[in-house]
Amino acid sequence: MVSLANLAAQFQGADETEQLFGFLEWVSEIRGLEPYPAQESALTSLAQGNNVILATPTGSGKSLVALGVHFYAMVRGERGVYTAPIKALVSEKFFELVAQFGAANVGMVTGDSAINPDAPIICCTAEILAHYALADEAAHGFTHIVMDEFHYYGDYDRGWAWQVPLLLANRAQFLLLSATLGDTTELAADLRQRTGRETELIGGMQRPVPLSYSYSVKPVDEAIKEAIAEHKAPIYVVHFSQLQAISRAKELAKQLGSTLVSGSTQDGTERAAALKQELSQFRFAKGFGQTLQSLLLKGIAVHHAGLLPKYRRLVERLAQQGLLRVICGTDTLGIGINVPIRTVFFTDLAKFRGGKAHRLSVREFQQIAGRAGRAGFDTAGDVIVSAPEYVIENAQAAAKRAAQLAKNPKKKIKVVTKSAPAGAIKWSEKTVENLKSGEPETLRSRFKITHSILLSILSRGETREGELLRFVRGFIFNSHEPEASRFDHARTAIAIYKTLREAGILRIETTTSGRLLRLSDAAGSQFGSALALNQPLAPFAVSAIMQLDRDDPQHALDTVSIIEAVLEDPRQVLNAQRDLLVKQLLAELKADGAEYHERMAQIGEVTHPQPLRDELEELFSEYVKESPWAAEHSLSPKSIVRDMLENAYNYRDLINHYSLANSEGVVLRYLSDAYKTLLRTVPEGAKTQQLREIIDWLGEMIKQIDSSLIAEWSTMQALESGELNPDAASDALAAPPETTELSETRAFLVMLRNVSSRVLTAAAFEQTELLVRLSNPETDSRVSNDPSLLARATQLGAMGRRAWDEALDAYFAEYDEILIDQRARDPKLLTITRDGETWLLRQTVPDPQANNDWAIYISVDIPASNAAGEPVYTVTAMTDSGEPG
Repeated sequence: MVSLANLAAQFQGADETEQLFGFLEWVSEIRGLEPYPAQESALTSLAQGNNVILATPTGSGKSLVALGVHFYAMVRGERGVYTAPIKALVSEKFFELVAQFGAANVGMVTGDSAINPDAPIICCTAEILAHYALADEAAHGFTHIVMDEFHYYGDYDRGWAWQVPLLLANRAQFLLLSATLGDTTELAADLRQRTGRETELIGGMQRPVPLSYSYSVKPVDEAIKEAIAEHKAPIYVVHFSQLQAISRAKELAKQLGSTLVSGSTQDGTERAAALKQELSQFRFAKGFGQTLQSLLLKGIAVHHAGLLPKYRRLVERLAQQGLLRVICGTDTLGIGINVPIRTVFFTDLAKFRGGKAHRLSVREFQQIAGRAGRAGFDTAGDVIVSAPEYVIENAQAAAKRAAQLAKNPKKKIKVVTKSAPAGAIKWSEKTVENLKSGEPETLRSRFKITHSILLSILSRGETREGELLRFVRGFIFNSHEPEASRFDHARTAIAIYKTLREAGILRIETTTSGRLLRLSDAAGSQFGSALALNQPLAPFAVSAIMQLDRDDPQHALDTVSIIEAVLEDPRQVLNAQRDLLVKQLLAELKADGAEYHERMAQIGEVTHPQPLRDELEELFSEYVKESPWAAEHSLSPKSIVRDMLENAYNYRDLINHYSLANSEGVVLRYLSDAYKTLLRTVPEGAKTQQLREIIDWLGEMIKQIDSSLIAEWSTMQALESGELNPDAASDALAAPPETTELSETRAFLVMLRNVSSRVLTAAAFEQTELLVRLSNPETDSRVSNDPSLLARATQLGAMGRRAWDEALDAYFAEYDEILIDQRARDPKLLTITRDGETWLLRQTVPDPQANNDWAIYISVDIPASNAAGEPVYTVTAMTDSGEPG
């Protein structure tokens, strides 16, 4: 098969017509496709150098047009970028483009990862592209810009990122894509004026796969089973809650069992065998991974943003192979994710935005509904909308009444009709008709000025006095905003400018060219690499961190708390923390005999852990006086990373302790944000050795949880170079990334301190059962399931119940307690002896008299630890003899 990279090389120097015909011939002969008229019109216009706004239905081949743009860019030796609203869609497009252009020619930048960032074709989120346009007059060299899901231009929170490239990347050619744009006449005129290119609107095309709409008053599970029986699978069941999606999947699995995937047909039997084979090559972790595995074996999947990336990609891959019958998910389906389905089933038409329930807009409904009907697979698609629950119950009651009257026409039956719950969002069959046929709402400008936007602009540097201030003024007053709003944005920019000066992040340098603005040395001369102020309150965090005492033993943990206070709240985690505290408090109050009203009053005051709350709020109130723009944001103290450090939790401990198996993706995203913000926002001068070790530990842990994107890209490179046989590729992709030389990282030292801290804490509370489990590697599923690791890890004898009982009795006969306060975390109390493949930890037991004559000894198997990605250890002794027994 001829790759597009090879084809581009053949057409270098060719004129635009030859380039167009060359690409169309490739589409016809290699892809076996006949372009639709809209596709051909768009490709022709783009070859001529025009901008194109392509507003055709889902399934009409907009991706093929985007492929043509990148082909033209490569032929001309120029640079293209593809941008989308979510990382999952960016990564999906990244792998598609790698398959067409080769791994060396395609890169991806999302904020979480930067893969081959200097490639001629880049896939990135809209915010990344906006940053490139803000920070660089040449927009990072991009001459061809594809903006997918462009209706996000009107998104309240993120629309600014879709507008910025239109305002600043005036040398580039644009392809704007969406199935639900609405009226874009003004936008096209503005783009034509800014870029000097003709801008063509292409739309009005009929769907290649027509859709049928229906309104169901049957119970949801019954309606889904009926649709399956009518050969309308695969079905995507839309929910607006992750928990509801998971609950629905479990209920369907219980009702339908294994017959859903296999049925009684030959195709079904083959599908079940293929699914089982695919899943046998994938390694599922404990917890939700095992739940997902059992669902997938029955042809049922879950798909939402709370999944770990590796699980989300697995579901998408299985769906693309036609191996799934039902996918229960959230509205991530409406954001262009390639999950080919026959039927979209709406369980609800109300979703939460800004803390309130709203009925879906025309655009939202059509975006999701438009995913039904697989081009090339189906001749028709179905959209089924379930009635509200009270309507379904009324319909059931009416059917029951009709059946009773049929048997006994004279029988008097009292009819009780249910109404919608107070405040509930209502919809009817007419609502569905209006949403189906309505015109998408006109896109509104969501331009804004924030400290990160202004810093990106200021990172350009100045060569002439006043250059950047004039640029900012033009940027604001030439935006798509109404005139009155522009003045508001200008005032915001001035306020932020003042706070950056006062915080020392921005300084003025006197040169022969005049007084020039510079980002300070403390902020880093290259904003975005040395210091990324990627949170709205990051300047406050920097200011607060610089007020800490570096010599305070709590410095590293307090720095973590400051950073956590400016991160977005992971509500699922915070709610789980509060629920556990409430449960513990209730048990204590009941044991103390507290009255009901007293228990309720105390429970009402419980919040999730908020370290340094009072201190930070006081600092923040003073900061707001000098930085009024900061009052628009809320400080949110919390303890997740700090909780892990203080309680020596690893990732699995955290998930299990707070029962977060259904929200692993949320946890991973938060830990990733914390890691990036600690790494990039904390000034280098404030990073103590202990803090650097914490940052390394956090980064290594994230890598161990899920680095499937990097693993897949590496696999593709190996395939392309011939280092990996294609037959082995699926095994390579299914296996978790290898952990090489974990023991040589600073992160491993933090992991070892966490091990010793956890054992010490369990000893302090005389938790013998836990101590026995911690002492023996056989209780670790990662080890016990691998005979070679288990054999290595159990060479040294682990302490059992009797050994622990005797050691603890002897210690507590001598001392009243084991200290687990700040003194217990003194690094000097832990010594590590590195002896080849076995390291010995000696954790001094801190006693009240500070005699320090007792110690706990832990043997660490280094090869087993490197293989497992976490310390594999055996607790061998607790003694006062100075040597392990």
